[in-house]
This record gives sequence, structure tokens and C-alpha cells, in this order.
Amino acid sequence: MILVTGAGGTVGGALLDELKSMGVKPRVAHRSSDKAERAKAAGHDAVILDFAKPETLRPALDGVDAVFLLGSGGAGQIEAEIRVVEAARAAGVKRLVKLSVWGAGDEAYSFAKIHRPIERAVEASGLAWTFLRPNGFMQNFVTYMADSIRAQGAFYLPAADAKISHIDVRDIARVAALALTTSGHEGKAYELSGPSAFSYGEAADILTRVLGKEVRYVAVSDEAAKAGMVAGGIPDLYADAMIDLNRLYRSGAGAGVTSAVKDVTGREPIGFERFAQDHAAALR
Repeated sequence: MILVTGAGGTVGGALLDELKSMGVKPRVAHRSSDKAERAKAAGHDAVILDFAKPETLRPALDGVDAVFLLGSGGAGQIEAEIRVVEAARAAGVKRLVKLSVWGAGDEAYSFAKIHRPIERAVEASGLAWTFLRPNGFMQNFVTYMADSIRAQGAFYLPAADAKISHIDVRDIARVAALALTTSGHEGKAYELSGPSAFSYGEAADILTRVLGKEVRYVAVSDEAAKAGMVAGGIPDLYADAMIDLNRLYRSGAGAGVTSAVKDVTGREPIGFERFAQDHAAALR
């Protein structure tokens, strides 16, 4: 039995779709009882799992052989994910696949400094492990930028002209599904990128062509970006981490392109133009 944490999120949802296509029916974990009940009604083996509530861990892990570990972010993430790792070991779980972040091993920015201590705890746990370290998600264009793209024909970020090898989460899901269900991935950390690195200005040109309307990228300052995020309800801590991520991108550290997706899946990763075509309705 596979337990998928973060099942209601962008990556978790894509992973459920991928496992379904493989004929695998996992157990899905949701933090809220409402989401868990809706998942049960849809035919899933669904459980309530709140990383901050140890009493929810054992029932969720009962009979589980492999865990996909996806943290919710924010304050306390390190301690919360480590609690899951410890509970998984105690429950007899054999394999753990952790969603980490690009360049986590270097601990060069805020998100990496959160994820690398968790990775070290996993390494010390005795579980067979695989780390997935993806670059920025193409789906962020829909999740975080679609409103301004639709309303203003523009999106705003403090990345200057940095090139970033964004990845489609469907490719992350394909790698995760294989790491959970097949051997040969134990003890490996996969740095996952899309097929090419491109700037947000280049992304705007692609969106303009695909959507049939002008889309502009507006480079803003760190201060303006943070003010906008906080005004939109993002906590200060997470906003600061996002600014730090964009500083990393401006250094050129997000421009690397890896072969990991093809190495694992045998398929070339999805390019940004295809992503834009597939999500045109949400962006137009």
C-alpha cells in the first residue's frame, strides 16, 4: 500500500492521476476531514493526516509499505516532516519518496535550508529513500499568475531576466510514481528540470503566441514583490522565502538543465509551450 500525503495539492493530485493510469490505488491523506470525506465519496481509501497531530499518524500508516512525503510548508515544516519519517519507521514502512527542492544539497537558500535537514533525517532512518528535487513548477503560472494574466495581460516577479528550467508537475508525478512502485531508485536524489531554461520575458512571449493576446512580464523589486504577496494573504515567513528563491534565480542557479526526467521515465520532459497549450483556458 502506498500513502500519498499532500493528496489535495498540485503535485499530489498529479501523482494520483499517474498512479491511477498505472492501475495503482493508493491511500490518500488529507489534513481536513471535509477533504477526506469527499475523497472517500469519490472512491478513494482516504484518511485524515495532520503532521502536527501525532495521533493521526499511526492510523494513516497502518499497512503502508511506501510513503510519498510532501510537506505543507510554513513554520514548523522540518519538525512536522521528521515526525512523519519517525512514525513511518515505527510502522514498518519500507520506502519513502520525499518531495524536496532544487539544489537542496547545497542549502544555499531558505527552502533548501528547510528541506535538507529533513533529508538528513530520512537518510538516517533506515528507510529506502528517494529525494525529488524539482525546479520551479510551470503550474505556478496558473496557480499564482493566472488572475493578473487574465485581467491585465501581465505578471509580476522579482526575477529580473534570470533563466529558470521550470518543470511541469506531471513530470514530477511520473518520476514519483516510478520511484514508489519500482526498484532502482533507492538512495538517489533526482534534480528535476524541464527541457530548457528560459526567462520570464521569454515565457511571456510564448504565452502571447499561444493565448493569442499580449502577455507581459514585469520585473519588480524584492520590496514590491513582498508587499504584494503579504497583501494577498501570504505569511511574512513564506514571502521572505519566496524572495530568497528569486535571489537564487538571479544568481543563475536556477538555469541548470538535467536529464533526470528522461533517465527515470524514458520520456522527454514537457516543454513550456505544450504546458501553455494544455492550460490555455485557465490563462486566457
